[in-house]
Amino acid sequence: MTASKIFLYFCLSFIGGIFLNSFLSPSLYAGLIFGLIFISVLFKYKKLVVIGFCFLFLVLGIWRHQQVELTIMNNELRKYNDLKQEITLVGLVSAEPDIRDTHTKLTIGNIQLGEEDKSSSLPFAAARVIKDENGSRSVDGKILVTAEKYPGYKYGDKLKIIGKLEAPPVFEGFNYKAYLKKDGIYSVMYYPGIELAGKNQGNFLYAKILSFKDKLREVIYQNLSPPQSSILAAIILGDKRQISQEWKDKLNYAGVRHLTAISGMHVAILTVILMSFLIGLGFWRQQAFYFSIILIFLFIVMTGLQPSAIRAGIMGGLFLLAQYLGRLNISSRAIVFAATLMLAHNPSLLKLDVGFQLSFLAMMGIIYLVPIFQNLLHKAPDFLQLKNISIMTISAQVFTLPILIYNFGYFSAIAPLTNVLVVPLLPFIMGLGFVFALSGTILSYFGWFFSLPVWLLLTYLIKIVDWFSGFSFSAFVFEISWLWLLISYLILGLFIWRINERFTRPSFLR
Repeated sequence: MTASKIFLYFCLSFIGGIFLNSFLSPSLYAGLIFGLIFISVLFKYKKLVVIGFCFLFLVLGIWRHQQVELTIMNNELRKYNDLKQEITLVGLVSAEPDIRDTHTKLTIGNIQLGEEDKSSSLPFAAARVIKDENGSRSVDGKILVTAEKYPGYKYGDKLKIIGKLEAPPVFEGFNYKAYLKKDGIYSVMYYPGIELAGKNQGNFLYAKILSFKDKLREVIYQNLSPPQSSILAAIILGDKRQISQEWKDKLNYAGVRHLTAISGMHVAILTVILMSFLIGLGFWRQQAFYFSIILIFLFIVMTGLQPSAIRAGIMGGLFLLAQYLGRLNISSRAIVFAATLMLAHNPSLLKLDVGFQLSFLAMMGIIYLVPIFQNLLHKAPDFLQLKNISIMTISAQVFTLPILIYNFGYFSAIAPLTNVLVVPLLPFIMGLGFVFALSGTILSYFGWFFSLPVWLLLTYLIKIVDWFSGFSFSAFVFEISWLWLLISYLILGLFIWRINERFTRPSFLR
């Protein structure tokens, strides 16, 4: 057994510990004692000792998740949730404001709790005063403030806020509290009093990126009408706010919602299409690799450096690197290691972040199922790389299907066909979309001119989605428990293990 394989088992055991503690409450000490006894008794047998150390890493994963949960439980801001008394706090707008039709959601970080300033112009009753010997103190955590749309606030604005902290609600069919928890938000405020206390106090470079993103968004919405505009903004900027619920449902039923989500599946498919397309244009493999990496980096920047985009970019970049080196067998280990580091930092991602789940599982599907399908279909013609693109898309969807059903409670029966029809257009929509948005920031006429080919591609996509989502059999609604989710992936893993004994990896992925 090689050292790299042993390290892979340790990483998987750590992830398994986080998984167990996310859904159950296993005994930390029982696992620790069992692992130590196993190692000490069977020390002479190397393979069995590895199993013992796997138990220890499983315990380490359980411990890490418990420690983070304990930190969240002791978060100071949470102590003031639902007290029905106003408090005063000062903080920075620490993320891009989420501007809706009637209101704005502001993520507030770098929070200080302190005494009320009597000179404040805020017309509110005296807020609850929180004192210490210094008069104020910094606290960990963030809050999500729902505020009036006007006056608008920007990233980096320092705000003085007076209002009531509340625990995030849990809605029927959607755990909003858990959704915010993964981002370190444990408290919310609704329409508090807000006073601007300073500007431009965030990261200078990040502020410029968000400002440029606003300009691109403005070009898109000025030159395209919905739903083309909202879908393009989601694809190239990661901005899904303007997609109507009707079109969200249609994208779900057609099985192409992933096109508007920033995930590893999105990035991985994009990287392989880019590599194949650039090599087809005459680029050397090395040139195509570096150009693809640059484009992925620019794509992540254009989304405003969203955490989900960064995680997806890391996983997609690792896959691209392994493909470039001709050693796809190392990509699964690299991605598992990257996932381990991400989960060590934020264990809540495993259970609560659907984007992380889809990124990781889509990459695993591409790595392990593509070789199988490629060998089964090796005699089929591959016109313009359509076969390889279709195989990649279906492989990713097979691996993400159980987690999609678990999280959303539906299954799109029409997804394989719709993906074959629209996914090959993704790099062209993104490429022309970027050219259109960038040119529009230089001269409005350029924006109108370059919007025409993008509009045609988006209209084709919309027609396909609209037509296929209308079939009564396009989607089936049902739910599965986390236990069935686990069983599904165990069966899938067993299937891959048995099939891989017969097939080798295809040449196009070497």
